Order: sequence, then structure tokens, then C-alpha cells
Amino acid sequence: MAKQFPALESHHHRFIAAQHMFFTASAAPTGHVNVSPRSTDMFRVLGDNAVLYLDRTGSGNETAAHLKADSRLTIMFCAVEGPPLIMRLYGQGRVIHRASDEYRHLLATLFDGNAPLGARQMVRLDFDLVQTSCGYGVPLFDYKDERPQMDDWARAKGVDGIEAYWREKNQVSLDGFPTGLFEES
Repeated sequence: MAKQFPALESHHHRFIAAQHMFFTASAAPTGHVNVSPRSTDMFRVLGDNAVLYLDRTGSGNETAAHLKADSRLTIMFCAVEGPPLIMRLYGQGRVIHRASDEYRHLLATLFDGNAPLGARQMVRLDFDLVQTSCGYGVPLFDYKDERPQMDDWARAKGVDGIEAYWREKNQVSLDGFPTGLFEES
């Protein structure tokens, strides 16, 4: 039942636009595999073979460490309401650092120059394979709203507290791989 495409087609764009959540999957050549759920409010489609998301602070920074070690990245969407469908984007990812000109340009053009408190980097995926599958086994859920805890946590920490948290918790992965969080480019 799986179908493969070399790029996003118009119906894929519509499917992505209707989703509220996506998952990233990454791994270094050794160590743990990471899968992370994310909200689509910070997700942008750049074209038929490229997407990007603004990455907010998390308890770890596994995706960045994995992309630094091995650029493989998969993004998955699955319909939890409406018609069933799973869609995966397979390709090469890279981190766009906060201190870079590219980050500032993308923030201005894709996010109206506004990053939520705690935005730590952007992740871009250039992909050459789109695969869809039936999604019949995915349960139905109703979307209610975004959770307020991320913004509440960031406000309570403040800019200096967030940077201290990054330095303590986000510079290396579970397996000790560097994330490059404070690199310039």
C-alpha cells in the first residue's frame, strides 16, 4: 500500500497544512535512535523537496547532535483525524544556527522576524523521497490546542536562564555527541 514520490505533490502540501504534529527521526552511526514529536506551528514547507522547522528548547538536543554526526533525517506526519495517511520525508538534514545570517534571514522571511522565547536553532531537511502509506492503524484523536507549558517554562527561565539551560543540557547528546549549539555557522 506504500507509494513513493521523488517530491511533494499538491495533495501532499495540503496534507501537511492540515496536520498539527510531526515527528523527527535521527541517529548517529552508533548510539541511540531519537524520535521526537513536534508541533507544526513552527514548520514551513520551502518547496517540493525542502522543509524547515524552528526548533525550540527541549530536554535534550539529540537531532542536532545526530545531524552533526550523520545528516540522515526523516520527518513523519500521520493523520490522527480525517482520512488515514502516513507520510515520511527521507533526506539530509542540517542545523541552522541562531548566530548565522541564514537564521536571521529565514526568521525574517518565514516567521515575520519573531522567534518564540527559547527558539534555539532551525532544522532544514532536503529530501529526495516522499513515501505515503495507508495509516489504517493510527487511532483517531481530536486536536484541542497547543500546550502552554513551553511558553510558560521559557518565560520563567528568561533569556539568561535559557542559555544556562542550553549550556548544561543541550551541548551533547545522550551518547556524548556534540550538538554544535553554540557554533556560529
